[in-house]
Order: sequence, then C-alpha cells, then structure tokens
Amino acid sequence: MEKKTFFKTEIGKKEIFNLYDQKLEELEIDYRYHTLTTDFGITNVIVTGNSENPPLVLIHGSNGCAPIALETYPNLAKKYQVFAVDVLAQPNKSSENRLSMKDDAYGKWINEVINQLHLEEVILVGFSFGGLIILKTLIHNENKIKEAFLAAPAYIVNGNPLIALFKVFIPMKRYMKTKNQRHIEKFLGALFSQRDEFAIKYLSKVFQYFEMDFTPVPTITKEEAQSIKTPITIIAAGQDIIFPGKKMKKRAQKIFPSLKKILFLERSKHVQNRTDNHTIEKLILEYV
Repeated sequence: MEKKTFFKTEIGKKEIFNLYDQKLEELEIDYRYHTLTTDFGITNVIVTGNSENPPLVLIHGSNGCAPIALETYPNLAKKYQVFAVDVLAQPNKSSENRLSMKDDAYGKWINEVINQLHLEEVILVGFSFGGLIILKTLIHNENKIKEAFLAAPAYIVNGNPLIALFKVFIPMKRYMKTKNQRHIEKFLGALFSQRDEFAIKYLSKVFQYFEMDFTPVPTITKEEAQSIKTPITIIAAGQDIIFPGKKMKKRAQKIFPSLKKILFLERSKHVQNRTDNHTIEKLILEYV
C-alpha cells in the first residue's frame, strides 16, 4: 500500500498549494478545473481554450504542476483546447498514488483520463517525466492519439549517474539539510538554461516539504518503441545532463519508426529557456 501522503507537514502542503494558486492566477487565463475519479486516483485537470479547438493534453515533469506547464507554453490555447494534467503523486492537486515506471500503469491512467474527458484525436505534449508518461500511453493504447511532442523526455536515455549525483542530487540533499540558498542555486544552475525565480521558490518548498521519488528511471525497449505508430517529435537538449541530447537523438533515430522530427537544442540544459520554449511552442502550433 502507498503511504497516505508524501507531504511532510500540513503547513508545507499549504505553502506549496499557495504557490500553485499564485502561479495559476499570474497566468491571467480563463480556465476551469476538471476533477476526475480514475482507477489510479483523483486526477486534477486544468482546462483552457476554446472547446471547438483540437484537444491537447499537456503533462508536466517531476516535482511540477499543471500551472508551470501552462506557463511554459502560454500560446497553445490560441489554437488548441488545452488539458493540463496534474501528475499523480507530485506536489500538486492530484491524488498521491505513486505509480510504477516499470509497467503500463501510467499509460492506462492517461488513457482513462482521455476517455473520461471524451477526447478524440489528441495531441500529447510532455516535458521530462511527462515524456515517459506519454510514451507509456502510446505503448498501452494509441488509438485516440494523433501526434506526440516530447521535450527533453525521460525514458529514452539516461545520463551519467555520477555527474547527476554531484551536480544534482548532492546539492539537493544539502539544501534539504541546511536550507542554504546556494545549494538550490547550484542545483538549478545544473538543470535550468535560464534563472527562474518561481522555480527557486517552488522547489525550495518541495525539497523541504515533499517526499520525492528517487527511483531510477528505466528506458524504453526497442520492441516497445517499434510498436508505436503515432508520429513523434522529440526535442533533445544538448547540455542536458539528465537525459543527454546527443545520446537521445542517436537512440531515437534507431528505435522509433514513427519518429517525425528531432529538434536539437544544442545549448539547452534540461529545462529550456523562454526562447527555446517559444521555438517548441511554435512547432506545436504549426501542426494545426
């Protein structure tokens, strides 16, 4: 059985939710919540955009939330109806049921979300861990998916664990122990292409008050990749130490028969800057 909560204190949970609400209000968008009861737990979805537009399901990365994903690609709602999903067991408003990355649970979950929302011919867009979730969805059942866009996705390749240990995990752990700001600055400097003040505030609270998942990320098998028929666009980041872009490009070209395009951002770290996010967004908007 999963533990009841990953939030360490109620005060910490409230502080994280306050930042969630703050970011959502800062976006200044018309939105509504959909609260879905799935087999895997309550799933919170933020919906924005005209219901007559094609549906796009947007999935954020680890230790994130739907408002951050909406801020990353703010113009998608001009041509799509956007459904931004709060991923289960992350510091957001969905249930705290942590699914396994080794089976098809994440794929079953997103397909259930799509079915409950009565969507057809869906565009899937995901960043980092959201890429893993999308690939799991395509493997499980891709019948309702029209196209997929994956930015610095998990589940295709992994970086050098020693580099990740010294540049990411040790600074994170040191911040959790000392609350010294320089450790979180070091963490963000290794992963973010551009300084993000909200990310500093949000992740500071997450590291203090939320029990994160440190399970090693698996990689897709060649057989699984070859089973996917949906057109896939991959955005690979050249300076990404978590999921290295050159390594990702090389493997993706070998294993995905449905690979439509690889956008290689040579100077990008794991988290893209505003300019690169605009480039990615333009790519998705051109599809309509």
